[in-house]
Amino acid sequence: MLLRALDRFFSNEAAGGILLMLSALAALLVANSSLYPVYESWLNSTLAITLEGDGLSKALILWINDGLMAIFFLLVGLELKRELLEGRLKNPRDVVLPGAAAAGGMVLPALFFLAFNWGNAETVNGWAIPAATDIAFAVGILALVGDRVPSSLRIFLLTLAILDDLGAIIIIALFYTAELSVDYLALAAIPLVGMFFLNRAGIHKTGPIILLGVIMWVFVLKSGVHATLAGVITAFFVPLKDRWGASPLHSMEDRLTPYVFYLIVPLFAFANAGVVLEGVSLSNLLDPLPLGIAVGLFFGKQIGVAGVTWLMVRLGLARRPYGATWLQIYGIACLAGIGFTMSLFIGGLSYTSNFYMNEVRIGVLLGSGLSALVGYLVLRFTPSEAVETAEVDAKGLAERQEELEARTGHGTAH
Repeated sequence: MLLRALDRFFSNEAAGGILLMLSALAALLVANSSLYPVYESWLNSTLAITLEGDGLSKALILWINDGLMAIFFLLVGLELKRELLEGRLKNPRDVVLPGAAAAGGMVLPALFFLAFNWGNAETVNGWAIPAATDIAFAVGILALVGDRVPSSLRIFLLTLAILDDLGAIIIIALFYTAELSVDYLALAAIPLVGMFFLNRAGIHKTGPIILLGVIMWVFVLKSGVHATLAGVITAFFVPLKDRWGASPLHSMEDRLTPYVFYLIVPLFAFANAGVVLEGVSLSNLLDPLPLGIAVGLFFGKQIGVAGVTWLMVRLGLARRPYGATWLQIYGIACLAGIGFTMSLFIGGLSYTSNFYMNEVRIGVLLGSGLSALVGYLVLRFTPSEAVETAEVDAKGLAERQEELEARTGHGTAH
């Protein structure tokens, strides 16, 4: 009975988001209980892998954030490569609207954050914290809404979130790199070249690629560039197809997904979402750092995603997602403001102070929580706008018919 219930839970699309929420709640409860000293001691305990005194020695929290999250980024890289080669990102035309919305949803939150923190040298470095969207969380909330939302909007949100992740990866690489060690960076190029030649030689075994990826991760970690980027780079050398027509990429993605979304991401949330509420007052919520993050996630994402989407459709540069109303698009824009995992991750790159990290957690939880709540309510209780939906459907069918006729004529001419 219990195994059957667990099977039903984990087969539900919302399971990852629910588990993430429960992990964050558990961290919040532990951080404000008598167990906090144990929790803090556990996170700061040292784990070392050394050979004759040389190797890696880091606190457990850093092994989670730098090591396990590299596996998360490996999965993100696999998803990006798959989408680019055969999925939603293959056709540039399908990327225009969610791509523009993703860009607006990254720029506006950063500007909102800077409006509150400009001139404060201690906090301004966190400008990218509200720029990210948490795919697992957002898709989990969307799954709770059920079939009230057209499938075109689910595709729109997924594409937007994937591009958002790509933008976050670029931001981390360009703006959150510590002092560079050229020697280790040069050493990191050796396994990179090895993966390139394996790929060119048509060797489709994933074992050697992963081994070289781990070696590259160590060198990248020691170089000062954030080590999780090694996960993304490794993913792009995993072959889409082997000589027998099977897909090593699909296979690795399928194997990694449950471990990432049901173990690594919840563990990251438990390790990073422990807000200490002792001494926190309303005035602390209005501090520039948490306020900038919360406002950026809640208002910046909505305005950036929904505003750019409206502008693109209004200018005739893209079509509104098929069968979707503007109120539903607004609800999706709200869900894009759930920045939990990536926002906490970038926060950890921005600040080392416990005080500032506590404020980051407050801002992220507040902004993401409000975005999730409002997005769910809008999508759950949006009235059935039969007239508008019918107009959208009729227009969409007419446009598709015109496109089909144009393609047919084009194909005949050649």
